[in-house]
Amino acid sequence: MNSTEISQSLKEIFGKDVQVAAEGSWQVETEKFRLLVLLSDDGSWLRILIPIVPVQEALPFLEQLMEANFDITQEARYGIYEDVLWGIFQHACKTLTVADFTGAVGRLVSLHERGLSDSFNDFLEQRIIQIIKAAKMNGQSLEATLQNLERFYQEGLMGDMAQSSEAREGTLAAWRYQLERLWSQVE
Repeated sequence: MNSTEISQSLKEIFGKDVQVAAEGSWQVETEKFRLLVLLSDDGSWLRILIPIVPVQEALPFLEQLMEANFDITQEARYGIYEDVLWGIFQHACKTLTVADFTGAVGRLVSLHERGLSDSFNDFLEQRIIQIIKAAKMNGQSLEATLQNLERFYQEGLMGDMAQSSEAREGTLAAWRYQLERLWSQVE
């Protein structure tokens, strides 16, 4: 891909939101995100970047983000630079096709839209699995584990004491769902 093809592709995808920042660099500014497209000085490499969250928000989920780089994000990657978690795509211009470029832009926008939700859900699931393992090691049944969680909420060891009964019931229903879903899968 060359500079002209990059400009055309960006305009086809984003229309008027595309700005040429300088020779070999474009910025797409929408209400929801900012996407940067940069060519190397010699024009041989392309890099597409999208900020996702401040790095401090991402730190608890670094393990999940790195696992996603390995298995889920395809040719897009997570990276950290200047205290920001970024979605990144890099490719040699010589072999980059318009379809690959368009697909990479779509994946990066998707990473931005999902933010940390996938990583948070993976993190949470791992913690629930740890709870199940601990309960099973102590010979507890699913029902006994659920009763303990309910007791923890009533005693204020978990949750917010100022939480309404409806909110507490909703939280406990979510716990029940996750524990029931994962109980038989954990040994």
